[in-house]
Formats: sequence, C-alpha cells, structure tokens
Amino acid sequence: MVETNKPQLDHVTLAVLQNGLNQVCNEMDLAFQRAAFSPVIAEAMDRSDGIYHRDDGALIAQGELGLPIFVGTMQFSTRYVISQAKDLQPGDIYIVNDPYLGGTHLMDVRMAMPFFYQGEIFCWLSNTGHWRDTGGAVPGGFSASATEVEQEGLRLPPVKLYKGGALDEEIQAIILSNIRVAGETIGDIKAQVAALWVGERRLKALLDRYGRDVVEASIDEMRRRAAQQMRASIAHIPDGQYNSVSWVDSDGVVDEPLKINLSIEKREGDLYFDFSNSSPPCKGPMNSVIATTRSSVYLAMKHIFPEVPINAGTFEPLHITDPVGTFLYAEYPRPVSGCAAEVSQRIAEAVFAALVSALPDRLFAAPAGTSGNFALGGMDERHNKPYVMYLFTGGGYGGSLHGDGLSNGCSTIGISTMQPIEVLEQRYPVLFQEFALREGSGGAGQQRGGFGVDYALQIRQGWGRASFVMDHGRYGPQGVLGGSDGAVNRVRVERADGTYIPPHLSKDQDIEVVEGDIIHVSTPGGGGYGDANLREPALIERDIQRGYYSPELADELWGDQK
Repeated sequence: MVETNKPQLDHVTLAVLQNGLNQVCNEMDLAFQRAAFSPVIAEAMDRSDGIYHRDDGALIAQGELGLPIFVGTMQFSTRYVISQAKDLQPGDIYIVNDPYLGGTHLMDVRMAMPFFYQGEIFCWLSNTGHWRDTGGAVPGGFSASATEVEQEGLRLPPVKLYKGGALDEEIQAIILSNIRVAGETIGDIKAQVAALWVGERRLKALLDRYGRDVVEASIDEMRRRAAQQMRASIAHIPDGQYNSVSWVDSDGVVDEPLKINLSIEKREGDLYFDFSNSSPPCKGPMNSVIATTRSSVYLAMKHIFPEVPINAGTFEPLHITDPVGTFLYAEYPRPVSGCAAEVSQRIAEAVFAALVSALPDRLFAAPAGTSGNFALGGMDERHNKPYVMYLFTGGGYGGSLHGDGLSNGCSTIGISTMQPIEVLEQRYPVLFQEFALREGSGGAGQQRGGFGVDYALQIRQGWGRASFVMDHGRYGPQGVLGGSDGAVNRVRVERADGTYIPPHLSKDQDIEVVEGDIIHVSTPGGGGYGDANLREPALIERDIQRGYYSPELADELWGDQK
C-alpha cells in the first residue's frame, strides 16, 4: 500500500537536493577558510563543515572541501553534544574538543549549532577547525612525549559559547587565557562561527524553496541509497577473511613499534573489521580514540569506492568491533595528539593492505602515511610577540595497476595542503632554504611509488622550540604484490654544536633552536606496486633522465630491467 502522506520524489529533485545540501556545506567551508586568521585553516584548509541529524547526529552531508577524517568523528561528537544539550534556542552554539567524546586530538576544535526551522530543530550544523595551539606542554600541541592528555592542552567538554546568538565572553576568556596566540585565535573563532551562520542562511533558503517534507524525505532516501551503493561495491569482494599488519614507529616515549593487526571478514554483503589483536594502550601520544579509529576505516573505504556518495548510509555496511584493550581504543587519561594525523593513516594503510589482493584493480601500495606534523613556537623579535607555526607536508602515494604513484600528495586523511612557503616566511621568522622532490624515495615496482619532499628551513631571528609528531621513520610505506617499500621519514636539526637526530627518528619535542639553526625534513615516498622486474625499461630510463633516480640507485632497484 502506497503511503499517501509521503512526498513522491523524482530523480531530478533528489539529485538537486543532494547537490544542494552539499553546496550548503561547501559554502560553509569557504566562509570558514576565507575568514580565518590562521594559515593552517586559511591556506592549508585543515577544517570541515557538515549537516547532521537532529536526533542522533548521523551525517546528512559534508562539504567536498572538508577533511575526510572528520566525516566520522563529527558524527560522534555531534551525537554527544545532542545528548548533553539543554534549553536549546536559536543562536546557541556549542564548542567542544574533548577527544574521548567523539573527537580526534585537542587541536581539532568543534562547534555545533542546532538549526531551527519554523520553530523546530530540523538538524545540526557542525564544523571542525585545527587551532594552532590549545596550550599544553609545547607550542602547537604536538607533545611527542606526553603521558597524559592534560599535557597536550586545554580539554573542553560541550559548553555553550554562544547563547541565543550572544557570545559568552567569560567562556571565551577562559579559552583564550590558555592559548599562546590568543589574539589570532579570536579571529579563527569568529570565522568558525561565521561559517555556521552562512550554513544557517543557505539551508533555510533550500527549505523555503522545496519544503520541509520534501527535503526530509530526500535525506532519508539518500541515506538508503548510499547504503545500497556501498553494499553493491562491497559485492566485488569475495566472501572470506582478509588480514594485514601495519606498524607505528613508536609512541614517542617507549622506543618500540606499535602493531595494528587487522582482520576483515566479508559475509552476507557486509564487512566486519576486527583490530582486537593490536598492541595494548601505549604511554605516549599515539593512542587513538574510538571515533578516530572508526572514521579511519570509513575514509579508507571511501578511498577504495570514491563513487559512493557520503552520508550516514555509506557506513551502515561497515561493522567495527570496539578494540577495547588496545591503543586503538584510547580512554582517559591516555594522550592522543598523534591519533588523527598519524595513527589514523596507519589504520587506513592496514585496510588497504588487507584488501589489495581482493581488489588489485582498485587498490594501491601504501602512501606516505604521515602528515609530517611540525610545530615551532617561540619569540618573533621583529614584532616582539610570541608565535606558533604549525605545518604539515605531503609525501609519495603508492603505485597502482594504473600507474606510478603521485608525488608530494596530501595525507591519506585529508585534502589539506602545506601552506605556501611565502606565507610562512611572511608570517613567521623562518626562511626556507630548500623545498624539492625527494629523489629516489619512491618504492620500486612494476609501477613505482611517488616521491616525498625534502625541505629545510632556517631560523632567521629570535629563538624557538620545535616539536615533531611524524611516522614511517622506522618502516617505509608498504609495497604490495611484490613491490618494495618507500623511503622512510627523516628529521635532523643542524645547530652550532652539531647535528641532532631525534632518538625516536620521527618524534620529539622541545628541541631548542636559535637564529641560524636549520631544520631538515625528508618525507616518505610511496610503496611500489607489483614485481619490479616487470617494469618497462623505457619508464626506468625516463626516471633517470628526469633525475628521479640516479643511475646507481636504478641499477640497485631494477637491475637488468634498466
């Protein structure tokens, strides 16, 4: 029997509304980016905006310009805000960054606003922005040797920053008094709020045009279809069990690798993910909260099946057993600053490695798999004020059946790009002496991995403290189906008293630097795909002519093929 009171949707209306909801989020992203003061948001796009269900925070739409890692985590954080919200009225905006309440790390600050339409809550608008600093032991928040979350910065439960449209200046004062660069952070707060207001106006216009009932029916149908499309994609994977292992260099405190042991079972059209045999919780900041662990699986599957539209239905066929008792299920007070930027990529890498044999035409060797988090804070003598610079860099992507890996690609978890060096040199007392492709860093294979980058920056004046939370310094990105691993991450600091190399290779904090000191970073190359002996000689010769590999290294990697 046909429901007479349910709107009948045609394909055109459904397509228009799907794109209309995405466009609302895109405009929120752009408003946030263009109004932000911090280069990490304004230039590097480390932010995301979305629309979430009024009852359970389920994802309705997210902007195409937002970070994929925030897709899942913002669902969970919005859900928690909804469970705690009281006395809601138009203009209320919550702020929260607690990692254990559906978050990532403390630097990813979320805001959530109930969207009222015709006097009732229709949905929630939410966004996340990476703040350069939230206090803590080191500038930038990436404390490589933290042993409890309090050392990483200010932790905020859901609190109303705006009440009925009015800023609560006392709460803002508490926040700003715990931040090293409070003046500029005010601008980022206002930009984040402005993005929500833009979303409010655009969503109201969409509802006014098509009507509440039609939009709600479309949201329900889009969710149903996304689940259907994901199951149709999963159908290409044969039933059975697939296993893989990936490694985190160390936790920054104990110099031993952490193991991610993944088992994926395909049965009855769905996928079941089990990380329960991974390493136990660690002392240092490489623990992952469950929201980040889940979101890492979601983004990995979206990498594999990019054609599936994204909303809560996309994740319905993906079942993740809570890995309680492992470092992938962090509980208070475990430190977590490395979870979103580093451990998340190792989780995605494990998913790729497990499924590559089942989907060799869709999958690829491991990408660089590190955001290359580098924070530098100190005193800028030019302006006589403190500064905090945070940057991340690209690396090589893995080779695939379809070709060599991309060089200097963004991290697995996002579309963010490194801030232009001209902007960094203008804003901070640093001078880049080098920024180039890291020749020879791509893993050998029938299709080689892409290249990482080499960069070197010099402290121009004043002093600073450098911190690194990176990965793949011990093990390079995995090659697959006979391909070789990509080159490992490297860090060194040239000072007047000699060269300093972090004991944990890719993690350290509070490295004192002064005028003239030079920081060198080499990011990983992607893994190779397939047997290197099958690579076409013409491609090897082309890479030598372009300077990608020296003749000697090409001989070592490809031998007679050359």
